[in-house]
Amino acid sequence: MVVMRTHLLSIVVLSFALLAVVTCGTGQERKNYVVHLDPREDGVTTESDSVEVWHRSFLPEATTADDGPRIIYSYSHVLSGFAARLTDEEAEAMRNKDGCIRLYPEEFLPLTTTHSPGFLGLHLGNDGFWSRAGFGKGVVIGLLDTGILPSHPSFGDAGMPPPPKKWKGTCEFKAISGGGCNNKIIGARAFGSAAVNATAPPVDDAGHGTHTASTAAGNFVENADVRGNAHGTASGMAPHAHLAIYKVCTRSRCSIMDIIAGLDAAVKDGVDVLSFSIGASPGAAFNYDLVAIATFKAMEHGIFVSSAAGNDGPVAATVGNGAPWMLTVAAGTMDRAIRTTVTLGNGQVFDGESLYQPRNNTAGRQLPLVFPGINGENPDSRDCSSLVEEEVSGKVVVCESRSLVEHVEQGQTVSAYGGAGMILMNKAAEGYTTFADAHVLPASHVSYAAGSKIVSYIKSTPKPTASVTFKGTVMGSSPAPSVAFFSSRGPNKASPGVLKPDITGPGMNILAAWAPGEMHTEFADGVSLSFFMESGTSMSTPHLSGIAAIIKSLHPTWSPAAIKSAIMTSSSVADHAGIPIKDEQYRSASFYTMGAGYVNPSRAVDPGLVYDLHANDYIAYLCGLGIGDDGVKEITHRRISCSKLKSITEAELNYPSMVVKLMSQPITVHRIVTNVGNPNSVYTAVVDMPKDVAVTVHPPMLRFTRLYEKQSFTVTVRWAGQPAVAGVEGNLKWVSGDHVVRSPIVIPPAKAVV
Repeated sequence: MVVMRTHLLSIVVLSFALLAVVTCGTGQERKNYVVHLDPREDGVTTESDSVEVWHRSFLPEATTADDGPRIIYSYSHVLSGFAARLTDEEAEAMRNKDGCIRLYPEEFLPLTTTHSPGFLGLHLGNDGFWSRAGFGKGVVIGLLDTGILPSHPSFGDAGMPPPPKKWKGTCEFKAISGGGCNNKIIGARAFGSAAVNATAPPVDDAGHGTHTASTAAGNFVENADVRGNAHGTASGMAPHAHLAIYKVCTRSRCSIMDIIAGLDAAVKDGVDVLSFSIGASPGAAFNYDLVAIATFKAMEHGIFVSSAAGNDGPVAATVGNGAPWMLTVAAGTMDRAIRTTVTLGNGQVFDGESLYQPRNNTAGRQLPLVFPGINGENPDSRDCSSLVEEEVSGKVVVCESRSLVEHVEQGQTVSAYGGAGMILMNKAAEGYTTFADAHVLPASHVSYAAGSKIVSYIKSTPKPTASVTFKGTVMGSSPAPSVAFFSSRGPNKASPGVLKPDITGPGMNILAAWAPGEMHTEFADGVSLSFFMESGTSMSTPHLSGIAAIIKSLHPTWSPAAIKSAIMTSSSVADHAGIPIKDEQYRSASFYTMGAGYVNPSRAVDPGLVYDLHANDYIAYLCGLGIGDDGVKEITHRRISCSKLKSITEAELNYPSMVVKLMSQPITVHRIVTNVGNPNSVYTAVVDMPKDVAVTVHPPMLRFTRLYEKQSFTVTVRWAGQPAVAGVEGNLKWVSGDHVVRSPIVIPPAKAVV
């Protein structure tokens, strides 16, 4: 039997649960903390013995011989500090010690294919950029997740070279039947505090890590499918990239202590790309955000960080992982559906989706149709939480979507009460986003629009009927791509003047490797699966991690910011029919919904121009945020005097997108682009903005005579008509004979939600 699907992942609500243990001999409760320290004045060494000795100097003397170890982790590469077990009294004393910046109580962050490579233009062949990049050969992708199933065929090392000489990682797999580290999985470690099983190996016990790892860099596997659906050759975005696995999560949560330890190890080991499909709290100032602090150091080491935007959409200002040195990834659809069709007794037909496609379906056979909550007498009956067997037995039951992780459970309830089938209808906010779930009975997940018409039909006739038929995998569904309703939206509370999310990638009904025998892998007939479909920004994030690895393989000297710029400025704002990409309501998606656009790998590997950034640029930006010298130091581990630097506004950060908070006076922003295309090239500025906004670009033409030459320009924005209270969006394009380099321009609403 299928257990309910528990992760449409990267949901951004944090549980600030504290893990407590009792200190032997004192009766006092000890809790886990991350202790953030002022960097040492004598020059911080990364030698582990020296660092741990320094860290121990902050601890109290043990009161008993069996007090146990206090330090859980000593961090040396991404954070100045350590994780430790402390009583409340000890924690308070440590807060008052010289050199202690802040104590963070342990928090737990939640976890947030066969067709997606082809949908993104990645095709096998000797003349394509995918093969020219060696399918990511030589690049190391580090994944912080639930581990990996090393014996899965997606992680075979056929065609793989040995690990690069720079690699310093280790493998903790021991006596794993049928697998372990090889030239594909070149490192694997498990991190476990008292909050997570400290003895657990890096084997995936949830399926999630195996899924994300294969999405990023799974090797080619022929004849992959889920019960005959979505059949094809499965591979990740960078099938010949190496994988380094950092198990920092259990099935349900990820300790911040383990996450920082995993990031610390990944930087030390020498990864090139970090894939982070873990949720984060929207709105925390960056100097209070341990993930933002740690990934700043990763960026300084030249590591590209791809992170999940979160699954708290479509509500505004819910995006997480919003630091500008991270790529923040939204989730979109593809043009593949696992099709079901609902036919009503009056002849109306509605398409839906379900991964469960029974062969002995009731095609054409009309059954009684019922919506338990139609009269509103029992609100719990609308979502089938409360059913009466006499009302649903032998019938097709309409259930309103309860929550994103309980769709399968709703079907289990209907089946338990004798229901013959289920029509799962979206709520209004969920629009047209439908899931291919592993239901336990004949079912169809339909849009809110379809569901509303089905309910109207039920109300209109005394004996409503319906049938559910199953059509398997259907390619070419439209509109595609669109943005999924759950994908978290901007603006970014911590820095609303920098557009977030950055980009949208495939995140709906993604087929990838799974861990057989784990959760969600068995249907009602008990068949276990080695591939499975999941949805969420957890799934879109590794797509971008793999694409970044492809770009890194072709352009090994590019900075993380240059790779991000290439991804953003080459993205698509039109769907496959050539019309603007839509959101879950089939309205044109805003940049706060989709970021710069939907990723286009074939253009990202050759963007023409890039907007580059380095640590000092971010420092000037951080000074401009107004977090003070101490706040900047907490992020950068440098002693900074913002008064001696030229701080910049958010709009002045050399970002590939522009957010201009336009009031009555014109605003001018500066940008610098670097030529990474043809040495001799000319670009002309083309502005696409509504008529009430005037945009002047100076100079209007950029001439380059050599590779990596830099040119600066200004963009002046002013109202040419009545100011738009609702905000305005448009684009600046630098156009040459070979390239179009597009940057979104956003004028936020007069009262933007932050």
